[in-house]
Amino acid sequence: MITLSPLRWGKPYESLEHHDVVHFDTGEPIAKIGNVGGGIVGRDMKQAHKARQALLQFSTDDLIEKCKRAAVLFESADLTVGDSVQSVDDFVHQQSASTGLPEHMCRGNMSKNSFVLSNMDQILECLTRGLDLSILSKGFGDEGRGVTVSYQAQTPVLGAILPNNSPGVHTLWLPAIPLQIGLALKPGSQEPWTPYRMVSAFIEAGVPATAFGLYPGGHDAGGAIMTKAPRSMIFGSAQTVAQHEGNPRVQAHGPGWSKIIIGDDVVDDWEDYLDVMVESVLSNSGRSCINCSGIWASRHTREIAAAIADRIGPVDVLPPGDPDAALAAFTVPAMATGTWGMVQQDLAESGVEDMTASFGEKLIERDHCAYLRPMVVHANSPDRAVAMKEYMFPFVSVVECSQAETLRRIGPTLVGTVLTADQQLIDAAGMCVDIDRLNIGPIPTNRLDWLQPHEGNIIEFLFRSRAYQMAEMPVATA
Repeated sequence: MITLSPLRWGKPYESLEHHDVVHFDTGEPIAKIGNVGGGIVGRDMKQAHKARQALLQFSTDDLIEKCKRAAVLFESADLTVGDSVQSVDDFVHQQSASTGLPEHMCRGNMSKNSFVLSNMDQILECLTRGLDLSILSKGFGDEGRGVTVSYQAQTPVLGAILPNNSPGVHTLWLPAIPLQIGLALKPGSQEPWTPYRMVSAFIEAGVPATAFGLYPGGHDAGGAIMTKAPRSMIFGSAQTVAQHEGNPRVQAHGPGWSKIIIGDDVVDDWEDYLDVMVESVLSNSGRSCINCSGIWASRHTREIAAAIADRIGPVDVLPPGDPDAALAAFTVPAMATGTWGMVQQDLAESGVEDMTASFGEKLIERDHCAYLRPMVVHANSPDRAVAMKEYMFPFVSVVECSQAETLRRIGPTLVGTVLTADQQLIDAAGMCVDIDRLNIGPIPTNRLDWLQPHEGNIIEFLFRSRAYQMAEMPVATA
């Protein structure tokens, strides 16, 4: 059984307390992880400046090349992880066993992380809008118009409280290293695999180990990172996001409520877009904030819901190693039963219909885990509560709403795919402040352009632009 120790600015730490990571289906331990408390994190954060100092010894171009090397190592090499040498197959098996994700989804998320590292130069060029990256290192420079610009790093390290639900979110903190910002990460209790393997790949690629802190532990460890790091990310529920709203020190990532809007000009041809809708709902077992949780149209909504239900309603539980497995397990059964209880409340409201009711039981309970099979519900009005719900399994509400009201009623939307050629609707969607990422045309909500910001620009989060003027000083004389 593999043992994962905390990493205190590159140095493994022998913990006095450990917790087991168990197989989601058998309950058998597959790893032992050393825990740290908030006190240790707080002491280490007093040395956080050394992480940035170590990275500043390399140019951003050097670190980008190391990222590309790390991408290859992460996706293909045997790496030292904890007290073991981990192959790619080991990583996939371990991640699947602890998170409940099918193995092919683990490999897919692995490829996403590797892609971001491999294309880090292009990603940073887009995020900075072509800024010379040496200006971020030096703090000032000429952006090409004969004007001095200045960007000041707001933190020596980026803290991150990492989730368990989807390994793809790790792409959000990867750019910190080429930006010469260290990392203080609290791994998810069930998904420590990506941060541990990624840090190992970075170090093997030549990034100084001093730049990395890995702090598995309880809420106090995460709280200490959030309190002590001048900039940190956290992933969680809508309540988590609301708790940190307006705090410039915290970038909170929660539910996406991503949606597809079908314009009146194409809604009569909705069948042409059925594949787009199905992929948006079902990919990654519906666990991502970029999965579609709502499809809005003015008419044909019941037919649309029935067609999607025919496609995803029959999807059933398969072993995690099966290449056709489409459903991830809830590793905490109570989360599945609690979610199912909330769904049943949604279905009790007048005007809401379960279009997948004929496809059998939805809650599948096992000894150590549970599953929820896909659901499609029809809401005859945006006034129905289910129209604003998002759950951690393939679940979508098809909502009947006039085009004139849709953009006013959709609410927060991380990804909005708008199916239309109506320029007036396109312009209105472009001005809609509720939509973060906007797709015009048949682009599934789960297909991101990694050369664009995902949810907030990390450059703007980690650096601030400021005025910087220089005048010649007289030479001092003795």
